[in-house]
Amino acid sequence: MILTDRYDAQARETELAAAWEREGVYRFQPAAGAPVYAIDTPPPSVSGHLHLGHVYSYAHADFFARYRRMRGDAVFYPMGFDDNGLPTERLVERERGVRAADIGRQAFIRECLAVSEAAERQYEALWRRLGLSIDWRYTYRTIDDESRRVAQWGFLDLLRQELAYRQQAPTIWCPECGTAISQAEVNDEGRRTTFYTLAFDLADGGALPIATTRPELLPACVAVFVHPDDERFQRLIGREAVTPLFGRRVPILADPAANPAKGTGAVMCCTFGDTTDVAWWRAHDLPLIEVIGRDGRLLAAAGRYAGLSTAEARRRIVADIAARAGLLDAQPLEQTVRVHERCDTAVETIISHQWFVRVLDQRARFLAAGDRIAWHPEHMGTRYRQWVENLNWDWCISRQRTFGVPFPLWYCAACGEPMTPDLADLPIDPSEDQPSRPCACGGTAFVPEMDVMDTWATSSLSPQIVGRFLADPALFQQVFPMTLRPQAHEIIRTWAFYTIVRSLYHTGQLPWQDVAISGWGLAADGEGKLSKSRGGGKVTGPQEMLARHSADAVRYWAAGTSLGKDAFIDEKRIQAGAKWVTKLWHVARFSERFLGDYACPPLPPADLTTADRWLLARLNQLIAATTASFDDYDYATARSEIEEFFWRDLADNYLEMAKKRLYDGGPGHEAARYTLYVTLAALLKLLAPLLPYVTDAIYRDLFAGSGGPATIHHAEWPRADERFDDPAALAAGVALLDIATAARRFKSERNLSPGAAAAELQLSVADEELRAALEAAELDLLSITRARAITFERAGNGTDWLAAGAVAIRLIL
Repeated sequence: MILTDRYDAQARETELAAAWEREGVYRFQPAAGAPVYAIDTPPPSVSGHLHLGHVYSYAHADFFARYRRMRGDAVFYPMGFDDNGLPTERLVERERGVRAADIGRQAFIRECLAVSEAAERQYEALWRRLGLSIDWRYTYRTIDDESRRVAQWGFLDLLRQELAYRQQAPTIWCPECGTAISQAEVNDEGRRTTFYTLAFDLADGGALPIATTRPELLPACVAVFVHPDDERFQRLIGREAVTPLFGRRVPILADPAANPAKGTGAVMCCTFGDTTDVAWWRAHDLPLIEVIGRDGRLLAAAGRYAGLSTAEARRRIVADIAARAGLLDAQPLEQTVRVHERCDTAVETIISHQWFVRVLDQRARFLAAGDRIAWHPEHMGTRYRQWVENLNWDWCISRQRTFGVPFPLWYCAACGEPMTPDLADLPIDPSEDQPSRPCACGGTAFVPEMDVMDTWATSSLSPQIVGRFLADPALFQQVFPMTLRPQAHEIIRTWAFYTIVRSLYHTGQLPWQDVAISGWGLAADGEGKLSKSRGGGKVTGPQEMLARHSADAVRYWAAGTSLGKDAFIDEKRIQAGAKWVTKLWHVARFSERFLGDYACPPLPPADLTTADRWLLARLNQLIAATTASFDDYDYATARSEIEEFFWRDLADNYLEMAKKRLYDGGPGHEAARYTLYVTLAALLKLLAPLLPYVTDAIYRDLFAGSGGPATIHHAEWPRADERFDDPAALAAGVALLDIATAARRFKSERNLSPGAAAAELQLSVADEELRAALEAAELDLLSITRARAITFERAGNGTDWLAAGAVAIRLIL
């Protein structure tokens, strides 16, 4: 096939995507002896529309998949969709304007399924358009039957090992979403508030000033704490204080967690304002007063303030205290507030029955596991460690929502004991199904567990789900432990941590050996991180950007920033990628007239010129550097090395040096063809993981007919050829580039084009070995400088001589 004058990226990318699917190019086909490279691909949550930030991070995993496939690995690269749980419910509430309470459980589940299916079709279309080399046969949904089966099996296995438990305990609660959440779903957000100093009466006379940002919790105050070494309060330890308005007598206790420098140094303990309150409540065996309900409004314990929102209760309580002269001070304060990551609502701590997975007593085990995993970049392992070290809660996995994986159990109506199903019956919905046997007490009436599992309780089992742990043990044996987990840094605390927990608990093994952490795609206009649920802001949508510039151009941008680093979404950088694609096509089209019928010999010609030997030596360097970069998950350095070689060494210089030999067909013609063939073929392969479309288009048109595989993506990764290791040629190549640069500068200063002819090129070279190399490059120097003759002079320090590194030149027009 003849390369067209113009590369039509949209048409060729569409054509190649169809060919890849038709030919099964990316199917997982393990061969005897071939290592398996399995990728635990992030299943995007169905919570909104994908944006260029997703394109940025998902492209990274594809770079690695394509590289390892060309290295001979059997690549297992699946895709999933995380479509159960709160993110999808929030999307349905937003887009359809309905809640489960409004239309009923089953109707709401149908809405969730319809919305998620539509979103997943859009997600898949984008991933296919971007050129992700997914094996779509291994696609899963976290709400599908097999995912639910694995999730329910996993819960029963935790139950069997006594690693899961249900209890009534302090729980992080989101009033907006109406559910318990885990510590990992809480973000810190800076908000402006007021620090109120209130007068607490002492039961035996006097007053004690106490500062708080949450006076609405006064009805739940159960103690006052001071630091044991704070001399201001030592005389008060063991006495009682009386809460303003409510008149409750509470003990004044000492605890090292009380901060003498914060507020007045005395702090009220309420059930519950924060994790410190919970710790004090447990450590000092304090009473429990529930004052905030599941809807975020005050309960009966608040007296006349019951039914008010926390904000309104705060306003009224402060006003009433001030009316009684009990408000001593009020100062504005910038405070860090704990909010739910899904809705930015300030969370509360309430008492509720929940299911938990034990993690706190296994902290050392999880820290040791993190140390055995290779984190890319390395410092992301520190983030994991810090998260594990700062855990305060066991993992709460139950949610008081509708669309999720049901807990597979019932409670006996007679004795209250839980009843679990047989494993063969999974998956089950306890609200629809009944146990297949009576309770041990003989009871046959059961109450279903209506809570659903946290979405992370399912997606933390992604290696087991996609490896078909229960359905296809032979496949699971092949792909587990998996090789790579690619993901974003903000979910180290959730997806990475929880997957490690589940893998250790269920298999005793690490889930993967490498973790590649991508940064965020940031809006260049200061909007910051893009979000599916909050929209992509003013940034152009990914499909529009792909249509405007091509998938290869967008992937070029995604490859420009290293793992772990955020990248601004800059259309100019994407345009630079499009420019590279066009230039690559033009270089290939120029080469086609010389390589179209070329049968590359196994041995290089004997008459390689200095320029040939230099380019081949540089190619060796490039192959080694690019391979090392990809091995280290450093696609950005690989791109930079390839780009510099392509533009400086090949396009701008070697082709200009070799043109005369290529066109004239005389001495050195076959050497130039050989060098061009070897270099272009290797360069395309090095680029293929990053720019899969244009490289395969050129390969199929120009190289596939010479006996290699039908697609570049099944071609063998280039290997450095020791025959081309040539330090002398590399040194001479530097001189060639210096001479070419000086000649171009000379012409530019005289407003001449680079192709303007010159009568003579005079060279002054002190080093005899370098002079011999340049003499052997005469045809190449004539070609690139457009000189008609070359002479070597002894002098070279006159005013009309130009310095060119180790050489001086004079160009005679």
